Amino acid sequence: MPLTNHLFSMNLEQILTLNNYIEHTLLKPDANLSEIKSLCEEAIENNFKSVCVPPYFVKNAASFLLQHSVKVSTVVGFPMGYNVIPAKVEEVKRAVNDGVDQIEMVVNIAAVKNGDWAYVQNEIDSVSTAAHLKNKKAGIILETGLLISEEIKRLCQICVNLKVDSVKNSTGFNSDGVSVEMVAFLKENAADIPIVASGGIHKKDYALELINAGASVLASSSGVQIIK
Repeated sequence: MPLTNHLFSMNLEQILTLNNYIEHTLLKPDANLSEIKSLCEEAIENNFKSVCVPPYFVKNAASFLLQHSVKVSTVVGFPMGYNVIPAKVEEVKRAVNDGVDQIEMVVNIAAVKNGDWAYVQNEIDSVSTAAHLKNKKAGIILETGLLISEEIKRLCQICVNLKVDSVKNSTGFNSDGVSVEMVAFLKENAADIPIVASGGIHKKDYALELINAGASVLASSSGVQIIK
């Protein structure tokens, strides 16, 4: 098959299943319950992979999505990441009790920048273990826009060694949006760990580019717009 036809077929297949890549996200600080309910309804209607909501709304989202296939994700240490390890672990425990399926922890960038890799490894291990002990998934948010390539590589290696469930490039709050190049870079360095692309994903064509670069999940507040 000619390369152009192969790419066309691949894109067509992805377009038909694009909804399965979407993590429908609402993490703005002034979110209200009505908006969370609408987010969940849109996720059900469009058969999205998951929703990602603030910890405060996990119990509500879990209730709205009861008996549906859409998963509930939330964030830990969001958006700065410099919460101490015990606080992050307690956030995980509370989210699990409230019905979360996956947590996404912002890594401690201050520790990374200070070269305290033992702390970083302990943090990722503690948080992922707290989730895994309850059969929940644990993803790590790297905030790549604040890091140099060697720091990103080292974080990816720690995530591989500790068998985390996903690596996300950004919170979307502290740096620029995701790039195709960054997704490819993470894919190259994170072995088989699923890559979550986040930040500035609003259009279908760009979503497909990110998937072709290696993204397994697209975290976006524009999920409906992307698939339409």
